[in-house]
Amino acid sequence: MFLFLIIILIFVCYSLLILYYWISWRAIPEYIDSNQSAQTKISVIIPARNEEKNIGPLLGALQQQTYSKELFEVIVVDDHSTDATAAIVRQFSTVKLLQLKDEKINSYKKKAIETGIAAATGELIVTTDADCMPATTWLKTIAAFKEEKQAVFIAAPVVFANDNSVLEVFQSLDFLVLQGITGASVQKNIHSMCNGANLAYEKKVFYEVNGFTGINHIASGDDMLLMHKIWEKYPDEVRYLKSKDAIIVTRPMKTWKEFFNQRIRWASKARQYADKRIIAVLLLVYLFNLSFLSLLIAGCWLPVYWLLLIGLWIVKTIIEFPFVYSVATFFNKQKLMKYFFFFQPLHIAYTIISGLFGQFGRYEWKGRKVK
Repeated sequence: MFLFLIIILIFVCYSLLILYYWISWRAIPEYIDSNQSAQTKISVIIPARNEEKNIGPLLGALQQQTYSKELFEVIVVDDHSTDATAAIVRQFSTVKLLQLKDEKINSYKKKAIETGIAAATGELIVTTDADCMPATTWLKTIAAFKEEKQAVFIAAPVVFANDNSVLEVFQSLDFLVLQGITGASVQKNIHSMCNGANLAYEKKVFYEVNGFTGINHIASGDDMLLMHKIWEKYPDEVRYLKSKDAIIVTRPMKTWKEFFNQRIRWASKARQYADKRIIAVLLLVYLFNLSFLSLLIAGCWLPVYWLLLIGLWIVKTIIEFPFVYSVATFFNKQKLMKYFFFFQPLHIAYTIISGLFGQFGRYEWKGRKVK
């Protein structure tokens, strides 16, 4: 009975959190670019390591941007690639190629971004990843939004492309949840959350907060940890850009091993967060998912707990569905919602596993073993 009461309390708190996220996401006005005279100079920074299959299409897409070519530059920072990444970049005459020097550090991506920013001439830094694909209106929308809202840091939307495989559909659904939480949390200024595949921030502000100093020993966190540093100095000038014209499309992980490595990497940042608000959220979410494991184990002694587990699975889906559906609608991914109920056990299991190993384990990232 004590276990049951604890789980009910956690569930109530979790339900209120999801309801709050749903209301907050719906409250974000969808941005329509009406500024035809944006003049912000942009530097697009792309860290790349062994991306010969992806870097060409991305650079080609950047050449198709509707934003004036005189108002943006593209800088690719090659992170010790052993394939044809650098050779492909050199085929694009307008793209600046930088290459990292040999040195032993724990965060090569932060070093790559830092190197790119040092060479940037734009006042607004825009970061994305080499395996991403932007809309043609991407930079124009970011520039217009920045000028209209006077934002110093912009978190913008990212979505996974997916086929019909179980792995890719699952990742796409899971990522929709994260994107919804990102938008809601930034809109309501309740905690820092973003994704490095689609970020923008003022170059001068990056240096005002001393860039990655203090967090450069952490392999991951070039996005959220930096975001919090900027939020501490400019809490009212951190914004979320909810616009279909600013969506970045990226690919999910190709294998389950890669997927768990990615999620363990993301989870590993948790113990480094200076933003204690998100720690409380992460703890609540983790405890709620852990409740399912507790009921599964308890059912070995009292089978009635297995019935409670099934009931909790159902009500979890009911509580989360409106929120996730509203996010899926924005990204035109509503068709994925038919799988939502059935993926719940998998989502619960990976949350427990990645949360645990993210705090105590090592993971592989871009062919390197890091911690």
